[in-house]
Amino acid sequence: MNKIKVMSFFGTRPEAIKMVSVIKAIEKCPDIAGSVCLSGQHREMLSQVLKAFAVKADHDLKIMKPGQTVTTITSGVLEGMEELFRAEKPDLILVHGDTTTAFAGALAGFYAGVPIGHVEAGLRTYDKYSPYPEEMNRCLISRLADLHFAPTPSNRANLEREATAGRIFVTGNTVIDALQTTVQAGYQFRDPMLAQIDLDAGRVILVTAHRRENWGEPLRRICRAIRRIVEENPDVQVVYPVHLNPAIRSVAEEELGGVGRIHLIAPLDVFDMHNLMARCYLVMTDSGGLQEEAPALGKPVLVLRTETERPEAVEYGTVKMAGIEEEQIRSMANELLRDPVVYNRMAQAVNPYGDGRAAERIVGAILYHFGRGEKPREFQV
Repeated sequence: MNKIKVMSFFGTRPEAIKMVSVIKAIEKCPDIAGSVCLSGQHREMLSQVLKAFAVKADHDLKIMKPGQTVTTITSGVLEGMEELFRAEKPDLILVHGDTTTAFAGALAGFYAGVPIGHVEAGLRTYDKYSPYPEEMNRCLISRLADLHFAPTPSNRANLEREATAGRIFVTGNTVIDALQTTVQAGYQFRDPMLAQIDLDAGRVILVTAHRRENWGEPLRRICRAIRRIVEENPDVQVVYPVHLNPAIRSVAEEELGGVGRIHLIAPLDVFDMHNLMARCYLVMTDSGGLQEEAPALGKPVLVLRTETERPEAVEYGTVKMAGIEEEQIRSMANELLRDPVVYNRMAQAVNPYGDGRAAERIVGAILYHFGRGEKPREFQV
């Protein structure tokens, strides 16, 4: 019997972090022949992840160019994948999440008649412009996909409410799988700037802020709140790995550069980031992935957005929505820094995002879909 040919397609750092465990699980499965294809939407930060997990790409569309837009990304993927599908003839293409790479890859699969598996399916804000373009990307992928790997029962409910075609499997989130590899006792940081910071000199707040909808004035308000939090809490220091985008770096430098106990550093590889998260006191972020990762490590999260496609964390109490207004962010952070009862309630809440077996369930679901195995047991919180 021929092996099932499964192509994993992604192009950004967050996608890579969440797909590596799936790729590794596919490698261990004797019934599946896996391949890895990159779009090239990101380059330097993506390479860090692949190197860290010893994943090699079989194909690279190399679409990245100066001044690229969602239009050029989409057209570049469609043109590149058309030729690749003719040559490789995969039985299934796996895309992840909500990036333009994922949407374009799913659309290319649809055009070529290749079945599509969507990892991290069913997340919704129900506002097509927030986050932009991610919300519409994931909604459109759901219309195209044949297999939906939903991290939580709530994500499945979203898909069922939309009468989504195809098979839905609740798997947990693959990022929890990755944490089991990356977080290590006695870990030594690789980034030279991070290695020089005395993380034991006070409570550490890990900050990330990079989303497109926060560019400009919202990011300034976030930075001003961070500055006030540090000024009002002498035992607190902030570590902020700043995105490479000039629109983000310029604001961060203007508002926070040179401020004592605030460390603006370069983006971290996944091992450094996860181990920093494990050692910090609190996470403040507009990232989607950190909303899932931090609760697994017992770290409260303040989300620097006005909405989230991950309401499970809010429901279970691991995450609070701090928004993008300076005073509200300051107030909520100070509450966690000064009230041990509130802090412990969040730190000890149940993580609703997985048990570290998501990739195993995804591989089992693929085998089941192709008639090679039993239906896997679904993840339950």
